[in-house]
Amino acid sequence: MNIAVIFAGGVGTRMNTKDRPKQFLLVHGKPIIVHTIEIFENHPEIDGIVVVCVADWIDYMEEMKYRFRLDKIGAIVPGGETGQMSIYNGLKKAAELYGREENIVLIHDGVRPLITAQLISDNIACVKEHGSAITCSPAKETVALIDESNGIDEIVPRDRSRIAKAPQSFYLNDILAAQEKSIADGNTNMIDSCTLMRYYGIKLYAVEGSSENIKITTPDDFYTFRALYDAKENAQLF
Repeated sequence: MNIAVIFAGGVGTRMNTKDRPKQFLLVHGKPIIVHTIEIFENHPEIDGIVVVCVADWIDYMEEMKYRFRLDKIGAIVPGGETGQMSIYNGLKKAAELYGREENIVLIHDGVRPLITAQLISDNIACVKEHGSAITCSPAKETVALIDESNGIDEIVPRDRSRIAKAPQSFYLNDILAAQEKSIADGNTNMIDSCTLMRYYGIKLYAVEGSSENIKITTPDDFYTFRALYDAKENAQLF
């Protein structure tokens, strides 16, 4: 089976929203997270979805599930104290619902709604071939690595530089095993799943995705998404 774990456990302090977390901001009457989930819902290779949600908004997310007929959602679970622990909650529930062995999991940000069906397929194919799939986009500018004193330590060749995004995909058993080891070691705040897997020596493979696959974190990101969404809809007319 192929399972999506959609992570939407944050409250979006950088977005400066007045009354709701950023994943529930509306674009054309539909929350951003629903835009995201619908891509997975409508994909023929996705068998189940687990949503990790801010605890106080689980009832609202349940309502969205029924209003927009997101029938592949098997469970909506609360987030944890850190992003890593929120993802772990989703992975545990996925294993409970669908089984741990042989299943592929695609871990995706609920506020990354410009993912494509092709990218989902490419992630699944890469995991089947290599055991992992990290969605990346080419770096548009030069990447510099700095040292402790803020000096430039290394300039990374641009043709080798990539920006890691999402989905980040693995066999469910592999990522759960790494999560369990990390938690046992006291590491509960890894920045993302590829960082965690790399830390424990897992070979990772890149899947190239579009630079449009942005994460909506700031007001600028929100306006960019809305503009790109409108442009894609308007393209149907020409």
